[in-house]
Amino acid sequence: MDMNKVKFDQNGLVPAIVQEENGQVLMLAYMNKESLEKTIATGFTCFFSRSRQSLWKKGETSGNVQRVKEISYDCDGDTLLVRVHQTGVACHTGTYSCFSGRSLTDTGAKVAVLEGEAAADRSLAEVLNDLYAVIKDRQLNPVKGSYTNYLFEKGQDKILKKIGEEAAETIIASKNMDKEEILYEMGDLWYHCLVLLAFHNISPDELFGELLNRRNGGKYHRFEDKEN
Repeated sequence: MDMNKVKFDQNGLVPAIVQEENGQVLMLAYMNKESLEKTIATGFTCFFSRSRQSLWKKGETSGNVQRVKEISYDCDGDTLLVRVHQTGVACHTGTYSCFSGRSLTDTGAKVAVLEGEAAADRSLAEVLNDLYAVIKDRQLNPVKGSYTNYLFEKGQDKILKKIGEEAAETIIASKNMDKEEILYEMGDLWYHCLVLLAFHNISPDELFGELLNRRNGGKYHRFEDKEN
């Protein structure tokens, strides 16, 4: 990264927006030249504390580190966008994002459902990561009446039982040759599988990595060659 592209302010700082791989904005912090260089050198976010006037590595004491995937600068060069893989939560208050549950415009309106071309523009990975982020937020910040929280409260056995039930219902839907029923039941199955991943603190990206490694390593051939 060419440091000359970055415009530090009169205090030698530049704001850095930290964004999870799934697109969720996690936090805003500041970097000086030294912390930016350290971030690039180590691969983990390091910021400059304006109150303590010192460098600080994200997650150094909590373990909630941020592994850097990409750093971009905006058209004016005075703001950075840092894409990361977040371990644990990003906010010191315990929320997944520093912006979780802090809306100034909460009117009770529902989020619009994407349809047609708008939905097609979103990859499956993005949708699954977004859903996983909500599940993790429910796990870390329980909401009264939440079914997701109910599953976590009941524990692993309940989650596994639900996966078994949804898998059986998916099988029945397939045997019935009912496309809508298959999609509905498989949607339930995938949701409960994401809950199980969250229970084990495994991200969808780790699962994608496993599948990609199998694909690149030709491990799927052993399934293709079998008759049963």
